[in-house]
Amino acid sequence: MSQRSGHYTEHPHRHGHDHARAPHRRTTHPGTAHHGPRTDENGYTFAHAGKQVRIGPVVFWIVAGSIMVMGAWSAATATYFAFRDDVLTRLLARQAEMQYAYEDRIAELRARVDRTTSRQLLDQEQYDQKLSQIIRRQAVLESRAAALSAMSDVSITGSLKTPIRAPQALEAAPAGIPKPSPINDTVIFVAPPDREARLESRRPAAAVARTDVAKTRGVDNTLLNIQTALDKVENRQIATLNAAEESYDSRMRRMRGVISDLGLNMAQLEAATPKGGMGGPFVPVPKPGADANVFDKQLYRIHLSRAQVDKLTRTLSLVPYRKPVIGNVEFSSGFGVRSDPFLGRPAMHTGLDFRAATGDPVRATANGKVVTAGWSGGYGRMVEIDHGNGLSTRYGHLSEINVRLGEAIKIGQVIGAVGSTGRSTGPHLHYETRIDGDAVDPQKFLRAGIRLSQG
Repeated sequence: MSQRSGHYTEHPHRHGHDHARAPHRRTTHPGTAHHGPRTDENGYTFAHAGKQVRIGPVVFWIVAGSIMVMGAWSAATATYFAFRDDVLTRLLARQAEMQYAYEDRIAELRARVDRTTSRQLLDQEQYDQKLSQIIRRQAVLESRAAALSAMSDVSITGSLKTPIRAPQALEAAPAGIPKPSPINDTVIFVAPPDREARLESRRPAAAVARTDVAKTRGVDNTLLNIQTALDKVENRQIATLNAAEESYDSRMRRMRGVISDLGLNMAQLEAATPKGGMGGPFVPVPKPGADANVFDKQLYRIHLSRAQVDKLTRTLSLVPYRKPVIGNVEFSSGFGVRSDPFLGRPAMHTGLDFRAATGDPVRATANGKVVTAGWSGGYGRMVEIDHGNGLSTRYGHLSEINVRLGEAIKIGQVIGAVGSTGRSTGPHLHYETRIDGDAVDPQKFLRAGIRLSQG
């Protein structure tokens, strides 16, 4: 291969070919140093200080590319270091903005959870309070029902039956409300100045609010239904209590009115009333205080009225206000002046004649003691019972006598049978009532008995 330098040199073996082309010649003046590369068809020649270095095109472009890449890298590095602070500042600002946005979202969710938890805690507290009130009220109504059931005269006590499904509903109701769990604060937020204002403008989702309202309404409706049921029970108990108090007061008034109408002495009747076998330690009934509720005060009054009614009932057991013959019987002769059936002249009839058949049972009209049991003149077979306090009754014209002298008699006990013994025109019962030995109209006592039976 030939070399090209400052002068052109021909080679013998390429003579013929060189005439066919016009060669490109470069000339350099002697003594001039060539510093740049010179190119020929097969490479590049570098000359410096009389020395020449020839390289191929591939190597040249590799070297040139490397130099360019290194230059670009140097320029980029210089630019990076020149603008590094601005880039870092923008990156940090972007990162901080993303972080604050993320923290704001977390804070919003935490605030929503806190509000929901607070609402649930408040609802749970209110529910527990209402449930406690219902339980206490149910216990009060149960105790009232027990107090009313102790009154044997009251058929309807208004007791509160133990519900079967209600407790299950009460136990299931809280399950629908998730119990709030504590939130653990483990993250410390550094917020921008306007972050609080942004958070204040956030509101929980409407769906969550509707769900909470629906749950709250469901529980409230359940508690309202239970309260309504308890109101009905309480109203029924109050109505029963009012009816019982009115009944006792009415009976007590009638009993006292009967004793007063009959002209009997209450104190003497009470003294003559047999006490029977009774006893025990004295336990006074506690009087309700000023702060007692209406039910307890009314119940106390009923107990006093009931004790008075029981006492009057025992007292009236000595008053002969019942009929001596059972059934709808007729009077064949009344009390007072009448025409004597045997003589036809006016005569005083000291009792009532009950029309009845021979052998019909005759019953005692009050408690007492037999003072006469046998034949007694115009009475024929006659039984007289002393009821105490000057009261006595006589049963005449009996066909038979079933009691003995001195025997204690109970109300309604059969003492004999209807007959026609003695001064009698036919089977009937001659019945007399006497006060301190004087005959009085038995109808006065019988009307008192009707008056008492109406209560």
